[in-house]
Amino acid sequence: MKKLEKRAFICILMVLCLVAGMTVFIFRLTKDGDKWATFYANKHIYTGGKLGIGNIYDRNGSILEENQDGNIVFNEDYWARRGTVHVVGDRKGNISTSAEVAYRKNIVGYSLLTGTYSITGKGRDIKLTVDAEMSAAAAKALGDRSGTALVYNYKTGEILTMVSGPNYDPLEDIGDVDKSSGLFVNRAISSKLIPGSIFKVVTSAAAIENVPDIEDFRFNCPGFYRIGTENINCFQPHGPVDFQRALVTSCNASFAQIANMCGASTMEDYVDKLGLTKSYDIDGIKSVPGSFEFPKNNEFNLGWAGIGQYNDLVNPLGMAVFMGAIAGDGKAAEPILLHKPFRSASFTNQMIEPATASRLQEMMRADVKEGYGDNLFPGLEVYAKTGTAEVVGQDVNGWLAGFLKDEEYPYAFIIMVENSGYGVNVCPPILNAIMDAAKNKNS
Repeated sequence: MKKLEKRAFICILMVLCLVAGMTVFIFRLTKDGDKWATFYANKHIYTGGKLGIGNIYDRNGSILEENQDGNIVFNEDYWARRGTVHVVGDRKGNISTSAEVAYRKNIVGYSLLTGTYSITGKGRDIKLTVDAEMSAAAAKALGDRSGTALVYNYKTGEILTMVSGPNYDPLEDIGDVDKSSGLFVNRAISSKLIPGSIFKVVTSAAAIENVPDIEDFRFNCPGFYRIGTENINCFQPHGPVDFQRALVTSCNASFAQIANMCGASTMEDYVDKLGLTKSYDIDGIKSVPGSFEFPKNNEFNLGWAGIGQYNDLVNPLGMAVFMGAIAGDGKAAEPILLHKPFRSASFTNQMIEPATASRLQEMMRADVKEGYGDNLFPGLEVYAKTGTAEVVGQDVNGWLAGFLKDEEYPYAFIIMVENSGYGVNVCPPILNAIMDAAKNKNS
């Protein structure tokens, strides 16, 4: 009898172990089955270490990467290939944030029930929101410089252009590349950079909603603002400025004061509220959040932080979404990259009040009209702020952040060129090239 009891106990224990093992297996299968099915050793999917099934197209159905009887075909246009390589990938898995890597299970056609989609190895087609021609125009305008050009629809969330430089033609043999070079980094989503004066729009938003008399702000700028024994310098004296004129002239001295009027705690709250410290989930691809520091007991450093220097680091995509929120009365569509029919947009939280968005629209439009002139953007009504970010050990980085209030082109944009000089000189031609390509498609 005791032997039977012992054996029964052992059997029960074995059953429990089996159930536990099956539970763990089912959990892992549900959680990681797509990774198992698309593992690099699966010769059904890979040929010579390269993903050999599934096709990727742009929003209009143009080839980005296509498998034709075992031969990988890319877009026929040289600049389109360079302009989309960080978005699409190179079939070698070099770019970890590419569609080829992030959406591998979609391309393969993985399902929990059947594993890989088909024993024929054809996989599935996916369509991205990017436009090959707009991306080609952006890449050509950026050339061999380092930087990024991102345009997205703030009403639908669709990313239309996301070019990163340096880039390369996936058809070319690039040899052994030091991954620390940044060649495989999509700067739009995976970098955080000193923003310079584009950050003054953030400080403006905080001031509008937290400094009751900000519209009464006046300052006679002599070319600097003294805090204690140190100066925050402007590029030139601006003379008498009010709140709007401070933005139009990009007066560092004025915005150092305005940042201190807001206070460190308010500035901290607003970079969070405006989504600049948020990681956006782009259909499974995560962006890098920005990071900021606003000293509570140091007016000088807080002043520099308020003008986009000190320890300010912004992610380009995050800044583009904030631009979309200004255009969209305080909130914008969350960015997406997978093009799906009848897909509804998801929107951010209310970042700023509609009245604040309206005031920022006025100020950014004045920045273009009075600061640069509309002739800088032929045929476009642009709302924007340029930036010139000082970086230790190199020339300044040029920035352009803004949007179009246009029913046909409801686009927010962020353009950055590293080691380039003033943003107003290097960034507008890139935006113009992108928009020319967009308009030519619709003409």
